Amino acid sequence: MQTDQVLSEYGTAAGTPWTRVTAAAVIQNPWVGLPVDTDLQTPARDIAPRLAKLLTDRILDVVGDAHKVEAFGKGAIIGTAGELEHGAALVHTPYFANLVREFLEGDTVIAFADDRGEAGTSLVVPLGRKNAGPTRNHFQTATVRVSDAPRPNELVLIVAASTGTRPFPRSGDRTTDPIVLAKDLEGAFL
Repeated sequence: MQTDQVLSEYGTAAGTPWTRVTAAAVIQNPWVGLPVDTDLQTPARDIAPRLAKLLTDRILDVVGDAHKVEAFGKGAIIGTAGELEHGAALVHTPYFANLVREFLEGDTVIAFADDRGEAGTSLVVPLGRKNAGPTRNHFQTATVRVSDAPRPNELVLIVAASTGTRPFPRSGDRTTDPIVLAKDLEGAFL
């Protein structure tokens, strides 16, 4: 569990402080050593819902209510004895993602990241707005690192959330920006 409270940006106080929270669970990888054509869905149905509940409960313990969460993300770090698909089998299944979305009261696709690595590997988890996904103001990241995990036969599953936008967002919004195509920018490319 990691909590960051953002109070300022580039020496200027943020108008409203906001909180970014990450919750991570380390579990034994149930698929280590199995062939690459092994069914991953059946075990995921048993494991993923409990992880979704555990991780979102930890986030809600910090922020208070789901309505305070404005952006969310998810991720997995797979130990070196596992496949990338082992993490995907848990975080991308509806038994995890749909429940995270429900528990945090979101309605859009949850941004994600995954990687394979040794204990202490960092993962930069992207966050996007939990409602109205194209809103760029909520695009941000949370870096997660568990110092002693994942061991080769472990998985680290992550949920991240933020109670606000980036400080001083002003890069526009996909819902109001003009449509820009390469053909419209002739001469702009070297």
